[in-house]
Amino acid sequence: MEINDLTPAEEQVWRAFPLGESVDFRTAEDTDVALGDDWGPERSVRAAVLRALLLNGPQEEGEIAALKLAGARITGVLDFQYGTTDRSVRLNHCHFDEVPNLYGARFRQLNLSDSVLPGLTAATLRLDGVLRLTDCRLRGPVRLGGAQISGALFMERAQLTAPDAAEPVLQLNQAAIGDDMWVPGLRVQGQVRLDGATVAGSINLNDAVLDHPGHTALQAETLTVGIDLHAMRVVVRGRLDLRGARIPGQLGLTYADLQNPGDVALRASSAVIGELWLREAAPIVGRVNLRRSQIETLHVAQETWPAEVRLDGLTYTTLSPHEPAERRLPLLERDRDGYVPYAYEQLTAAYLRIGDDAAARLVQLAKQRRLRATRPWYGRIWGYVQDATVGYGFRPLRACAWLLSLLAIGSLAYGLHHPHALKASEAPHFNPVFYTLDLLLPVISFGQEEAFAPDGWYQYLAYGLIITGWILATTVVTGVTRTVSRQ
Repeated sequence: MEINDLTPAEEQVWRAFPLGESVDFRTAEDTDVALGDDWGPERSVRAAVLRALLLNGPQEEGEIAALKLAGARITGVLDFQYGTTDRSVRLNHCHFDEVPNLYGARFRQLNLSDSVLPGLTAATLRLDGVLRLTDCRLRGPVRLGGAQISGALFMERAQLTAPDAAEPVLQLNQAAIGDDMWVPGLRVQGQVRLDGATVAGSINLNDAVLDHPGHTALQAETLTVGIDLHAMRVVVRGRLDLRGARIPGQLGLTYADLQNPGDVALRASSAVIGELWLREAAPIVGRVNLRRSQIETLHVAQETWPAEVRLDGLTYTTLSPHEPAERRLPLLERDRDGYVPYAYEQLTAAYLRIGDDAAARLVQLAKQRRLRATRPWYGRIWGYVQDATVGYGFRPLRACAWLLSLLAIGSLAYGLHHPHALKASEAPHFNPVFYTLDLLLPVISFGQEEAFAPDGWYQYLAYGLIITGWILATTVVTGVTRTVSRQ
């Protein structure tokens, strides 16, 4: 392209390029870049001119060429597909008439901050520096799938809408970002896709609003983050999908508002997360799925959990804040999969880890009661007997109370009506207390039971004491065995 073919505005940009100087067409009357359709030729630049500059622009000896343009209307398609340039590109506060095509292109640095675009096609883009889309307004899909960005990605307060698009509004699937993904205040109407993406640093989604009701708002399956994913005060209308994600630091959803009525609101199954924080978050509307995940610290208030959860296979080390078992047990009853033994074992282990043995026993008691409901009627009867007598062995003091009560009844009954001696000449002196103990305790013998035989209803009382003694002994031994096994 010859300089003689350029408009005055384009000639100004052409002459500034080899010197790395900025060209700013903004005026004091500028209020909204979205109104760039009304900008005239005095501030319009053809996309073909920008392409020619990046490919074969003039150079000035001793100067670093760069494309720095602000407040311009860029007409036509900026087609830089598979193009390569080592020049810094900064197109701020610009209005693009057409979707730029940067597929497979390579840049040193690309800055489109504060610009308005009908979309962006930049899949497999290569950037040796950073990509800035700060305060951008994009009215169509942003395709960055497979992009490789050596530096950081900045999209603070960017607004993305694509009401008629069948595809995700922001596509970063399989992208590789060498530093942070900095997107606080992001506003998206549609789906954000981060499947298989790798971010070497942290992701900052603080104050973001992801709006895709009834669908997946953020799909980040197998996402890998080097440090943390911060999403404080994030508002998600739709599904937040983090299945298989790897976040060694913190997944911070403090003060978050997650809503997807009638469907899954948070899915982080098969994920590995250092810390999951939902502190001070609004009550989640929709289901939570944490199946098969590994979480070091789980910080969630009981009021935050929704009515339905899926926790089978969830492994965690620490629960925070510390709550009594009575507060945490109702959550296990909300599991969509029904009775999940592993969930009770995990909660028991968490309490044992901090030395709260009483809470651990209560969880195990609740587990046995929940298991009882899954058994046939005859199994439930035996379960009720164990529960009423000694609380499945986790309430051993009940056994003492039962034994003392039965001992008192037997001692009183046989003290008033002595059973007759089998061999009067050889029988020891009758003692109603030790005779009752002989009936109750299946192992210990004081020589009374063998020497005396009751008759009438006193014989049936003896049968009842023997059977009750065996039940108490069996349940106590079972409970002690469980305790010893856990220790």
